[in-house]
Amino acid sequence: MSSQSAQHVDPVVSRTKFNREIAEYRSTEADYRARGWLLVKAEWPVATIVFASKKTTPPTIVTAVQFDYTNYDAEPPSVRFVDPFSDRLLLNKEIPTRLLRNVPGPAVPAPDGTISPPVQDLLQGNSPEDVPFLCIAGVKEYHDHPGHTGDPWELHRPHGEGRLVRLLEIISKYGLEPIAGLAVNLSPQLSFARTEPPQ
Repeated sequence: MSSQSAQHVDPVVSRTKFNREIAEYRSTEADYRARGWLLVKAEWPVATIVFASKKTTPPTIVTAVQFDYTNYDAEPPSVRFVDPFSDRLLLNKEIPTRLLRNVPGPAVPAPDGTISPPVQDLLQGNSPEDVPFLCIAGVKEYHDHPGHTGDPWELHRPHGEGRLVRLLEIISKYGLEPIAGLAVNLSPQLSFARTEPPQ
């Protein structure tokens, strides 16, 4: 993935902070591997994590996420979902798992007639052809979006909201952990069976 902006922060500073993020991950890497997180690339300024589900038989690669720490931490990291084999940015329609979160509000009827709590998809894009972005504070695309001008990075920077492990926890909680197994359609299409989204 190419950086969305040129490096303007002292590269030594950004590289040092990137190395700190990777060191924090590596300090408990065995635990993360057991959860299905696989660090496959860590070359400044980019880290790529593959997420795999052990709840499927056989265990399945779900997706890969690329983190670009260019200009960190004067800017938050860029977070993009990519093809785990080629690093190609995935379009909204190609994302194999959604990051759904239950939100407060009245229950809504689903197309199959069941009643479900309202959900928010943390992956946002205007159309199926767009490259979606992770819509949470601490992500470059969130803070660069015109809809979030009232929520600047500077408010979140002191709280570590762009930290690698924090962002991985969110992606895992909403995109990986709800997978309950594989759902097979006879028309042949394969998708993930999901449990109820977490709050």
